[in-house]
Amino acid sequence: MTVNGKSVLLEHCYTLEQYLNEKQYQQNRIAVEINGSIIPKSKYQTTILKQNDTIEIVSFVGGG
Repeated sequence: MTVNGKSVLLEHCYTLEQYLNEKQYQQNRIAVEINGSIIPKSKYQTTILKQNDTIEIVSFVGGG
């Protein structure tokens, strides 16, 4: 799969939530798009990642 433009090999079956937790993303500070569709946070637990997925993870940054 591709995450933020980089090729990533899935070693086993992950839900989106498991992947984000393993990579230590703060889920309340990100938005996730898979194959061009924004994934609601309510679907993170049930969204299964596939090897051919293209994922964009965007972090919200505060500042001024």
